[in-house]
Parts: sequence; C-alpha cells; structure tokens
Amino acid sequence: MSDSDIAELGQQLRVDSVRAADAAGSGHPTSSMSAADLMAVLLARHLHYDFDRPEHPGNDHLIFSKGHASPLLYSAYKAAGAISDDELLTFRKLGSRMEGHPTPRLPWVDVATGSLGQGLPVGVGVALAGSRLDHLPYRTWVLCGDSEMAEGSLWEAFEHAGIEGLDHLTVIIDVNRLGQRGPTRHGWDLDAYARRIRAFGWHTVEIDGHDIAAIDEAMTSATTTRGAPTAIIARTRKGRGASEVEDREGKHGKPLADPDAAIRELGGIRDLRVDVQPPPDVAPPARGGGDPHTVLPRYATGGDPVATRTAFGETLAALGSLHDDIVVLDGEVGDSTKAQLFFADHPERYIECYIAEQQMIAAAVGIGVRGWTAYASTFAAFLTRAHDFLRMAAISRSSINVVGTHAGVSIGEDGPSQMALEDLAMMRAIHGTTVLYPCDANQTVQLVTAMADRPGISYLRATRGNGPVIYGPGDAFPIGGSKVLRSHSDDQVTLIAAGITVHEALTAADQLVADGIRARVIDLYSVKPVDTQTLRTAAADTGRFVVVEDHHPEGGLADAVMESFGNGLPTPRHTRLAVHTMPGSGTPAEQLEAAGISAPAIAAAARKLVAT
Repeated sequence: MSDSDIAELGQQLRVDSVRAADAAGSGHPTSSMSAADLMAVLLARHLHYDFDRPEHPGNDHLIFSKGHASPLLYSAYKAAGAISDDELLTFRKLGSRMEGHPTPRLPWVDVATGSLGQGLPVGVGVALAGSRLDHLPYRTWVLCGDSEMAEGSLWEAFEHAGIEGLDHLTVIIDVNRLGQRGPTRHGWDLDAYARRIRAFGWHTVEIDGHDIAAIDEAMTSATTTRGAPTAIIARTRKGRGASEVEDREGKHGKPLADPDAAIRELGGIRDLRVDVQPPPDVAPPARGGGDPHTVLPRYATGGDPVATRTAFGETLAALGSLHDDIVVLDGEVGDSTKAQLFFADHPERYIECYIAEQQMIAAAVGIGVRGWTAYASTFAAFLTRAHDFLRMAAISRSSINVVGTHAGVSIGEDGPSQMALEDLAMMRAIHGTTVLYPCDANQTVQLVTAMADRPGISYLRATRGNGPVIYGPGDAFPIGGSKVLRSHSDDQVTLIAAGITVHEALTAADQLVADGIRARVIDLYSVKPVDTQTLRTAAADTGRFVVVEDHHPEGGLADAVMESFGNGLPTPRHTRLAVHTMPGSGTPAEQLEAAGISAPAIAAAARKLVAT
C-alpha cells in the first residue's frame, strides 16, 4: 500500500474504533485513535501473519499491552479480513469474542491484556522463546501506552530484554500525553522515555506517530537492528482526527458524544482491506525428544530425611532429560529452590530472571505461548509480588507451573519476611488453578511430574527443611486425591494436614493412642481440587476434624476442607490450627510450637474435641 493508502487505513481504523465503542455504549475510542496510524503501518508493511493459520510457527506476535485500545485491535482484524463488520459491532456484548479487553477467545490473541504493565513482560517471554528455544525468525510487536510506563513491571521487562539482546522484539509506545484522569508523568517528553529505555540496552527511535513515512522508517530500523531490542517512541494525539475529543482531558474511556459528526470529520466509513504479509515458510521446532532411559528420583522409605524442595530440584533435572520441551525460570534463588540442578544439566533451557518475580511469571506465560512447558520457582513468600500476573495468566488460559519453596513458619530463623503464610489462599483464589502441597520426597516426585501435563496454572508448595520419607517410590498421588495414613473402624477424630504438618499429625496420633483415642490421619496433598469424598467419609465416620496448617487461617487448608460440606451437608465439629499470630525468629521446632501447630498442640486439640 502507498503512504496515502495507509493514511486512509489509519482513518478507517479510527472510524471503526468510534463505531465499535458507540455500538457498545462504552469503551476507549480515544486511546485507539491515537495509535491508529502506528497500527496501519504495522499491518500493511511489517507484520507477517497468516490469520487463517494462527498456529503457524513463523507468525509474528502482536500484543496490545494497552489492552483498553481493543477497538483498534479489532478494527485491525476487520481490515485484515479476519472478522466481519457485523462481529466488530458486537464489541462488549455478552457472548461476543470482542471483549472489552483482548483475550485468547480470539485465536489471534496470545494473552489477555488490560491490566497495564503486562504486555511487554509477556512479550519478552515470547521473544525469548524465539531467540533461545525455537530459533525462529518471528518478531514480537508490543503496543504500550504512556500511562503504563509508570508501572515497575515494564522496567523489569526492559532490563530483561536488554540483557538478553532480544533484537526480534519491538515495543511501540503511544505517547499521547493523556492518561485516565489527566496528563501523564512525562507528557510529550519523548526524550525522557528514550533516555531511560536506552539505559537498559535498547535501541530507541523517536518519531511523530502520525507521520506514515516516519513510522515506516522506524519499523524498518527495528527489523534491521541487531543485538538489541527496539523501542519506537511515538508522539501522538489522543482522539486524533475528531475535534470533539482530540487532545482533550476528560474524554478517556467513553464513547464519543456525537459519533456521526466524528465519523464525517474522519472522512466517513470505509471498507479497505489489507493483504498482510505471510510468515516465512518455517518448520515448527522439533520437540518430543529426550532420553527415555532417564529414571526419576527414588527415595528410600525411612531413610535419610529429604526436603521437598530438594526432591523438586532433582525431579526437575530428570524431567528435563526425559522431555526436551521443559523450560525452567528462577528468581535468582536457584541454589535455595534447587532449580539450579536443572541448570547444571540443561543450561540452554534455564532462564535466570533475577529478583524480578513479576517478570519471571510473565516470561513463563510468554514462553508457554510458544508451546513450551514452563516451571517458574522462587520463595513462596515472594510470589505475592506476581499475583496480578498469575491472575491474568488464568484469564489468558495459560498453562504454567509455579513452585514456591520456603513456605510457612517452619523455615525457622529467617523470620516472618521470608515466610509464605498467604500463598495457599492466593493460589486457590485464582480461577482454574491446581494447588499441591507434598509432605515427602517421593510424593514430590510424582506431583512435580504430574504438573507437566496439567492444563492451567499449577502451584506446588515446598518446604525448606528435611523431612521423613514416608511413602514409597511406587506410591501414586493422583491430583484431586489424598492419602489416609491412619484409619480404624472406631476412629473418634480425624487429623487433616498437608506438607510439614502431616508429620506432626502422625506424631500426634501416636500420642493420642496412649490416651485411648484413635485418630484417623489424612494427608490432603491436593489442596485444590480437594478430595471431597474422602473428607465426607471421614466426617461420617468420626464426626470430628482437627485441621492443621503452616499457613494463616484465612483461605488455606481448613477453608478448602470445610468447602466440601456446602450445599446443606452437615458440617463436622472441627478445630482449626493455623498461624494466628505474627511469628518472629526461632528454630523450626520452636516456630511450630509457638504457632500452635506442633504435634503436642494437635493432640491437645483432638483431646478437647473428643471430650466435648
């Protein structure tokens, strides 16, 4: 297309953005209008994509980090012939694929966006897959808004991409000066953005975002730059082309008051079609190999104690040999999480994210876009920083595996800043997650292995200290199951635990025998989904539960247990033992005792429950 034709395409994208928002009665047309020329040039001259084959291995990736500009994205899809005008005008309607912010309900959308500051971090992961794993020439294009440049997660991404030299990654920053409530932090000071981004090792280009030739030249520069990612910093005008809203405050996030006048001012409705350039004819990366003779770790029952974090690392290394599609990311704590054991055997599939947990999760999501199986690990306490990325990963229908080590007060002397006491609640609350909490090494082997084939987000909670090996290497631990470790026909109370408290519960059961009290013990290693049937059977048999967890009382194991008794089912009499007070420093044994989740505390709670 000629420059003049592309300018007309830009106007069409604006008109269709206005029309979509008007049909919906809501949306962000002005944020779409500022970036329309940028998208017109990209679509007509630089994007390589087969809309009939979104799974094509050579397709470029386009991520709208400013997801509220979805009318522009959908208008671009219409111009490419991927959707009809009728579907465009279902924007924001119930059941429509044209959601208020993009999601993978559309086959051309890799990840959900709309929570600002996430598109570039995920784009770094997609680009990393191309550079280090796929070894394919596709490009990753990310559109960011200037408001989201205040998000710290973007700067984690800028640094990560710069360190990796991701020259097939381009971010286009739509500097339209206006945010939601008024001017952005740097307004139209393009150099303020450029200086910061260059400091992270990026190539930068500053342009007029409405000059077709300048945009084309900048994108060409991005595609020919080697050894560094490119940031195109474009000065634009919000609401461009419609005098009612152009560069005016207070016009964000609402349809135009007089859309017909704006459409006339923009030159009327058009029906231009763009022949988007096809991707290169490349083969998908070969996967599915590995050494079938690799043996997973096996630990001797009753032998030397082993930490579940150690079993995680050793299992991960073995899985990396069995399956060549497994990739591991860690937050510079691989010596503690034991993820470094994978690095020792498979350095080419290990990505060091340093102390940047948001970027670690985002990169895992991006790598997953390309079909790789990602495991991301750090201390469980620090995953709270990445909660919004995990929430958005669920909306993206991503499949990633997350491992949090050093959970609970049992880490000991490091104190409360290092203790994950909220992670079970956080992970259970995310849509569609699987939450696992093994208590011994062989159980950990099985659960870490099962995560690889589990759709959605899987979370495994691991313990710092060594613990007894109570299961055999051949024992099975289906997700959604549990293990009944002690059971008699005359049980009077059920002790329910997971992770480190399983061992405390077993000791408590032994102590109760001396008092003539029989206690059933359930290892509820699958916290979500939970083994409802086993819990209901135990309730019917014993009528009493003591649930003990190395976690705050809100949202953790006990809540998972009691949710099995909804819908009018009778609830067993129960006592919840959890970490109610703010812990300090101390040995692991002292911490368990102080929190009231040690074996003596469990036994005392059971005696009281049986006696009343």
